Amino acid sequence: MKRSIVCLATAAAGLAGAPAIHAAPPKAGADLILTHARVYTVDAKHPWAEAIAIRKGKIIAVGSNAAVVRQKGRSTRVVDLHGRLVLPAFGDAHVHPVFGGMTYSRCSLRAGKTLEDYHSIIRGCITKTPGTGAVFGVGWEDSLFPPNGVPRKEELDKVSTDRPLIFRSLGGHSLWLNSKALALIGITKDTPDPPNGKIDRDAATGDPVGGLEEAAMGLADPFIPPPSSQEMQDAIIYMAKYANSIGITDWHDAGVEYTAAGRSPTLDAYAAVRDQGKLTSHVSIALRWQNEHGLEQLPGLFRASDYGRRLGLHANAVKFYVDGVIPQKTAAMLEPYEGSSERGTPEIAPALLKEAVTRVVGHNMQPHFHVIGDGAVREALDAVEAAERAHPAADPRPMLSHLNVVDPADVARFGKLGAAAILQPLWASEYPYMRLMETAIGPNRSKSIYPAKSILNTGGMLAYGSDWPVASANPLEGIEVALTRTTHAGPDFEPLLPQEDVTLREAIKAYTLNVAYVNHFEKMTGSITIGKSADLIVLDQDIFKLVPAKISDAKVLVTMFEGREVFGQLEGTR
Repeated sequence: MKRSIVCLATAAAGLAGAPAIHAAPPKAGADLILTHARVYTVDAKHPWAEAIAIRKGKIIAVGSNAAVVRQKGRSTRVVDLHGRLVLPAFGDAHVHPVFGGMTYSRCSLRAGKTLEDYHSIIRGCITKTPGTGAVFGVGWEDSLFPPNGVPRKEELDKVSTDRPLIFRSLGGHSLWLNSKALALIGITKDTPDPPNGKIDRDAATGDPVGGLEEAAMGLADPFIPPPSSQEMQDAIIYMAKYANSIGITDWHDAGVEYTAAGRSPTLDAYAAVRDQGKLTSHVSIALRWQNEHGLEQLPGLFRASDYGRRLGLHANAVKFYVDGVIPQKTAAMLEPYEGSSERGTPEIAPALLKEAVTRVVGHNMQPHFHVIGDGAVREALDAVEAAERAHPAADPRPMLSHLNVVDPADVARFGKLGAAAILQPLWASEYPYMRLMETAIGPNRSKSIYPAKSILNTGGMLAYGSDWPVASANPLEGIEVALTRTTHAGPDFEPLLPQEDVTLREAIKAYTLNVAYVNHFEKMTGSITIGKSADLIVLDQDIFKLVPAKISDAKVLVTMFEGREVFGQLEGTR
């Protein structure tokens, strides 16, 4: 159902005394004027305004009602927002649209909350896919497999021992297989772990227990049908609609596959969706560094970036998966895990990463790192530093994603190196997965989890990304957790390191202008500024007037992309 500002708005006073921001009157009047709003612009020079004028998808005036209404022409549509809060549309610096769409379109475990739920869902999927082939799905939660997040084949065997069952975790770093799937693939106690991967085994017998970690997931690839072009397009369209519904019109796809010849079915799918008029967001795309190869992949990677450019896409980043995850002890740590001699091994050797990043930056491309453990964070920062020494005039805007644990000695390096901290604010709270993580790293290192405020205080930049579908992409939920370090999902939990909270203005900027900056889109979007794309949202509540713990109660009424409503509907007069 379309949402109408007129029917949902409640009378409220507009912002008094908003400065008039001068704009030369256009030859023709504005297409749209929004009046009597509380406009938070995220423009440091003019943070607040009352009204906005838009023409041909661009912002042509921002300021007081009296100043902006001068842009009215005979055909101008005027909408009175009755004091509603208007913000720049949000961005998301880390999403996985195709994988995310698959978590809903294939056998999805996302609705399951218990192992019994999973059993029921999988039985239904088997019924819907008769035959003898493997059943593949996505979406199980690590926290349902304490103490280390490793799944067991016996749980899937309860559902079927006749059909191979293969399920990927919601986080994407592990597979869960039943006995039939292990046999089909040929995984036994004698199967060696592949480089950068681990077959989860029984400590006593060495037999595989049903989990495959990181590169070991590749053993199952021949038995999992790849997504079709249409499936990929449907996934991107799903993401665009979902993103618009929660106020997002700018995202960064954090890892797209490509061939040595420089082609990519995913880039083709993006171009197809755009050509259908359904890509209602600005999109930056990172090409995935293939950890099984070395520097010889660089020519193909550069060709893929050029191919994206020819398609009219911004595919100028490279995603490096430096390590894994903490509960399964595949994240690279500076010191051993609690009660263990394991530190986790980097998936890319430090010397290779330095050389690869230096060459990528020399090719005017942007490095984006998956880094979970403090060892991986340091390795990535060292690589950024090496690239900066080699190319001091470059503007790579390196992105370090996740940062579950950052050694205190490395916190200030973000600001010094111009490396953006891409945090997932929803993760910065006490919830079941966090308990697995804290158990693995112990109490001392748990004091260095998601150090958002510390990075800001030392001159670093935060840009928020959800890692969707691993977590909700709703920025209002993320802002609430960023301010409170806790969540409605666990009202009895204590805040997680509350001294690492941020302010509301810092959180909004991390979801808007800073995402635009890391995507190299800051001249186009991210703030309500004359000349930029009219990418705006209207909220049903003023989050500046809510207590932080209630911010996620607010809802997006309207999302505008390039001056048109892509979610909800404005009403007004001409």
